[in-house]
Amino acid sequence: MSGSPERSFSFVVNPASGGGAAPEAVVPVARLLRDAGARVDVTYSPGPQAMAAVVRAALERDDVVVSVGGDGMVSSLAGPVSRAGGTLAVVPAGRGNDFARMLGLPEDPAALAEVLLHQPARAVDLLDLELGSGSGSAPRRVAGSVYCGVDAHAAAVVDRAHLLPRTLQYPYAAVRSLATYQPGRFRVVVDGVVGEYTAATVVVANSAYYGKGMKIAPDAVLDDGLLDVVVIEAAGRLELIRALPKVYDGGHVALPEVTVLRGRRVELTADPAGSARGHGVPVGGDGEPLGVLPRLGRPPAVVEVAPGALQVLA
Repeated sequence: MSGSPERSFSFVVNPASGGGAAPEAVVPVARLLRDAGARVDVTYSPGPQAMAAVVRAALERDDVVVSVGGDGMVSSLAGPVSRAGGTLAVVPAGRGNDFARMLGLPEDPAALAEVLLHQPARAVDLLDLELGSGSGSAPRRVAGSVYCGVDAHAAAVVDRAHLLPRTLQYPYAAVRSLATYQPGRFRVVVDGVVGEYTAATVVVANSAYYGKGMKIAPDAVLDDGLLDVVVIEAAGRLELIRALPKVYDGGHVALPEVTVLRGRRVELTADPAGSARGHGVPVGGDGEPLGVLPRLGRPPAVVEVAPGALQVLA
C-alpha cells in the first residue's frame, strides 16, 4: 500500500476482548495503515458510560472510529457513531466476532487494512431496544441481535468460562444452558400480529450470526430494513442439545419447533417458569446482558429496526 489516503482512524480498543487478544490485534493493522500514510490514534476503552465522549472527539477530527474487540464493543460504538453521523470500522478481536463475520471482513491484517483504507462505506441497519416503562434502562442500540431466554443465559455462562479454550467456550455454554433451561411463556407481537409461545428462546436478529458462528437467522440481511424473529419453542432438553449442530448451518429453521417471523417492530413480554419465576426472562444483545423482559400484561419491551442507521467500512 502506498500514497496518502484521505482517511484517518481512531482505534478504540477493549483490552479484555478475546481474553486479552485485542491489544495485539491492533499492532499489525495500525502499522500497515501508518505505513500507507494514514494517521492512527489508539485509545483504550474508558467504559460504556464514557464511550460517547470518545466517539465525539474522534468525529471532531473527522476520523473513522475503529472498534477493536468483540460484538459487545461493536454495539457500544455503533450507537454513538450512528447517532453522530460518523463511520465505523471493525477489527475483530473478540470471542464471537459475529458482526464482523456477517460483514464478510477478512481476518488477515493486510487484507483488513486494505478494507479500512479503500473500501467505500455502506449503510447497514441497527436495532433499537427499549425494555419498557419502569425498567430503569435507557434505550439501547444493538448491531447484531437481541435474544431472550436460554441463549441470554448461555451468554452469561460464556462470560464465566475463561478457563476453557476459546473454541470450547460457546459450545460448552450452549450445552450447559440447554441442559438446565426452563421454558418461558412469551407474547411476541410483530408489526401488530400477536403470537403466544411456550419457548426456550426468542431472537430478534439483524445479523444471521450469533454465539460464535451459529447461523440463528439464516435469511437475515443487514440492509433490508427488516428484523428476523426466530422463536424456538419448548422441546425436550435432549432434543434441543441434539439439534444444536443444526444451528451452525441454519438447518434448525426447518424443525417444527422453530418459527421465523419478519417485521420492523417487535414487542416482547414473558413470564419465566419454575424456579426462575422470581428472576424474570433474561435479555441480551451482542454478547452483553441487557436486563429482563417485562412480565405478561405489562408494557412490552420494544425492538425496532433503524434502517440504514450506520455507515460501516466493509
